[in-house]
Amino acid sequence: MVGWFEIPVTNMERAKKFYETVFNITISVHELDGLIMGWFPSAPGKSGAMGSLVKHDLYIPSDTKGPVLYFSCKDLSIELNRVGGAGGAILQSKKEIGEGHGFMALVKDTEGNRIALHSQN
Repeated sequence: MVGWFEIPVTNMERAKKFYETVFNITISVHELDGLIMGWFPSAPGKSGAMGSLVKHDLYIPSDTKGPVLYFSCKDLSIELNRVGGAGGAILQSKKEIGEGHGFMALVKDTEGNRIALHSQN
């Protein structure tokens, strides 16, 4: 049901570097009507929402408020091992969700946002 997501940032270059490092992707930055947006790459033919990093006065990062976005991974241990080196922090180590729902971990990005990683392994 989710069609688009936006992650607040205070420093686009720092946030871009964090997400590119953790997920081994390239984020493209665009300015649109006063918003500076860092678009996550699309994955044609795959399910999941598209999204962006967003720098604007109305977007305020938080590690305790608002929704938690779960990023799908083949094995979240790989991305989790990149978090510290990319300037983030691990809030919850990898743990089993239970009932065959895989594993999850909580991470704080360089901007202070809480995000989650999820995998079946």
